[in-house]
Amino acid sequence: MPIFVLTGTMPFSRLQQSAMIAASLAISALAGWAAAAVHLPLPWMLGPLFSIAILRVAGLPLVALPGGRQAGQWAIGTALGLYFTPAVLSELGRHAPAILLMAGSAVLLGIVSARQLERWGQVTPATALFAGLPGGASEMVVLADRHGGQIDRVAGAHALRVMLVVSVIPFVLHHSAYEGHETFIAIARAVDWARFPMLLVVSLAGVFVFSRLRIANAWVLGPLLCIGALTAASVTLTSLPGWLVNGGQLMIGSALGNRFSPSFFRAAPRFLSVSAGATVLTLLLCAAIVSLLGLMIPIPFAPLLLAASPGGMAEMSITAREMHLSVPLVTATHVLRVVLLTVFAPLLCRYYLAWRSNNFSSKN
Repeated sequence: MPIFVLTGTMPFSRLQQSAMIAASLAISALAGWAAAAVHLPLPWMLGPLFSIAILRVAGLPLVALPGGRQAGQWAIGTALGLYFTPAVLSELGRHAPAILLMAGSAVLLGIVSARQLERWGQVTPATALFAGLPGGASEMVVLADRHGGQIDRVAGAHALRVMLVVSVIPFVLHHSAYEGHETFIAIARAVDWARFPMLLVVSLAGVFVFSRLRIANAWVLGPLLCIGALTAASVTLTSLPGWLVNGGQLMIGSALGNRFSPSFFRAAPRFLSVSAGATVLTLLLCAAIVSLLGLMIPIPFAPLLLAASPGGMAEMSITAREMHLSVPLVTATHVLRVVLLTVFAPLLCRYYLAWRSNNFSSKN
């Protein structure tokens, strides 16, 4: 009996779905190679993202590889964990107030975005809040559903936000000559295949534990924290081969591109336009905040902008890695931001809805 899935509005059999998955991977690989050939920033993520998104919006019924995004997140999380040496942790400790400030600013910026979405996007306060908070997309969708928000609007806003941030920031930094020379070096820089099984087991154990505990972003945080713990203990591991890290970026870029569909921009053009504007405003406010912060701490503007930006945790961290911009600082800030927003979003929602309700009552 054939199995059917829904992509856009067309039903597919298992064979047709497999063909669309293969086509999606082939196009992603070709786009990544082409982007790398012309020296675009972050080619193995942005090439697949743009090519798949454009083809999907144009009506080509491509399908993302099941589990592909998780595999990409595993590769990125594992690679990032290799940076957290004892010296790096000591350096991060010195900048803990700045990290906390940048992570905490996400709450304020999220409320600013929510007000724009509520006022101009014609949505409810709950929908606006969870669409505006730059937390994990899946976690914000779940919380929006619990509080009566429109989950399709929230999911759309987060997909558009991540795409815009991942697209804009690397190009701006690349063409502004902000790419730097990493001062935080990974403890393992060579590939040692004899140690690779230990790396694989430890990283996947982290995924298993975090998944069992139902911790958000388990495929990134599990490998990141477990490999990071061994790195902090000065345990010699192996670096990931370059093709595997590039493959992880390809999987993430392809998965992001496949979130779009022919009806994506037709479903709520006003709301998505306001969402895009709110994202641009957030980026400008981030730039202003880190410019002031840079006057007080000896960290360049570029890594601070990556750390404070409202992009996805994996996407911003791999951007820092590829552009040699303080990987541990960016990663630590985004991890803390996701934790803060995931933990405090329900409480924040309660106060935000009460505030909006009081304002509405006072006007009537």
